[in-house]
Amino acid sequence: MAQHSQETVIGQITSVFGVKGWLKVYSYTDPKEGILNYRDWTLVHDGKRIPARLEEGRRQGQGIVVRLKGIDDREVARSYCGADVVVSTEELPELPEGEYYWHQLEGLDVFTTEGECLGKVHHLIETGSNDVLVVRATDASIDQRERLIPYLPDQVIRSVDLAGSCLVADWDPEF
Repeated sequence: MAQHSQETVIGQITSVFGVKGWLKVYSYTDPKEGILNYRDWTLVHDGKRIPARLEEGRRQGQGIVVRLKGIDDREVARSYCGADVVVSTEELPELPEGEYYWHQLEGLDVFTTEGECLGKVHHLIETGSNDVLVVRATDASIDQRERLIPYLPDQVIRSVDLAGSCLVADWDPEF
């Protein structure tokens, strides 16, 4: 049985750039240029998986522009717009103790410091000042509300237990 390693979405191809087949990429890495550290991409588009190799790339205004191997024509490049850029999770650098990738937090059960279940982390959003956990209700949660909880380690997020698949937030369920 083939082992499928886990994958992480690190960006999305948004539009063509120029006439030589360059593409604009919205990078989810921090800093944005971090996406250029990965050479072997898988583009996931309409359920299709397309292996791609990053030839070159650079910062361009607020975004990133890249040239992928074998794409040197604007019309060919256009067919990749909207594709997610995926890399093997194993390629991601190890983070310092206490830091987590978003994909590691998604799916964790969220409890208050009193042990009440608020639901599961559905996804995260970037607000500029800090990241925000979008917590959706589950059968085990105290109510059916969706909550937005700021991801502020020590202040709000008291502990993250990846092995136990949960995190504890100092958060008033009424809020």
